Amino acid sequence: MTQTLTIFSPAGVVREAAALRRAQKHLARLGFDASLDASALAKHQRFAGDDDTRLATLHRVAASGVDVALAARGGYGMTRLLDRLDWALIAQSIANGTQWVGQSDLTALQLGLLAHAKGCGPTWAGPLAADDFGRTAEQGGVDDITEACFVEAMHEELEAIGFRESGAPRGTSPLDGFEAEGLLWGGNLSMVCSLLGTPHWPRIKGGILFLEEVGEHPYRVERMLLQLQQAGVLDAQRAVLIGDVSRFKPAPHDRGYTLKTAVAAVQARTATPLLMGLPHGHEATKVCLPVGAKAQMVVQGRDVLLAWGHV
Repeated sequence: MTQTLTIFSPAGVVREAAALRRAQKHLARLGFDASLDASALAKHQRFAGDDDTRLATLHRVAASGVDVALAARGGYGMTRLLDRLDWALIAQSIANGTQWVGQSDLTALQLGLLAHAKGCGPTWAGPLAADDFGRTAEQGGVDDITEACFVEAMHEELEAIGFRESGAPRGTSPLDGFEAEGLLWGGNLSMVCSLLGTPHWPRIKGGILFLEEVGEHPYRVERMLLQLQQAGVLDAQRAVLIGDVSRFKPAPHDRGYTLKTAVAAVQARTATPLLMGLPHGHEATKVCLPVGAKAQMVVQGRDVLLAWGHV
């Protein structure tokens, strides 16, 4: 049976309508009955419509019964809506089979659901319509891994992903044999930190936390990781997986200070293992991750296997 898919815009304005049209056509070629939400191309300042428009979009998509709700892009805007969202409506849509997909600013919605509607079922941290499925040939086209993971996830066939840990010094594998089980949660690091101390923060202990970031220098990433550590969040997890941290400019005075040294500085302050190399974030290649699913992680040498649905 063909799955229905709606592209919706909950946050930043879609700067190129053509990108959404390309995404819609590409998703149709993948077998989805893809359509654009009525407000997908709305514009208000830097947002995809004013707050009322975007709030109505989320509630409309939740009530529609669509199989897949795919965010057009991230940016900024979800935080404005959190206090007014009908969390029960969103949760019911998940219980009825709607799969919500996206990343970046959508992290606020995904983690808010863990705070307000525990046990409603997972959402998917994954691609965005414009940024991933709307890529032109000159931009490299749609990434094969991103596409394959998305299709498998939407057909409930994706049960695990693997990657090679990249943070440890070359030739070492200090976590060889490490295993962990827990709730998989996380998303964009800035968005995760922005929820701390709010009613929308999910209090998760013994979880597997994944994080990614874009456009932030390693010192800013370190500062946010330290905020999570000092707030007791990192120490309460079984493991932390760090995905892509990209599109930042090194400074002339860094003098050997890199993302790896920043992560190492945080690792020295927590017993929770921090593993780098997760292929998820604002790069073209990204795996889909079920936010709110029970997951199991195994490290063999430097190879990391993350699975869900088997715990």
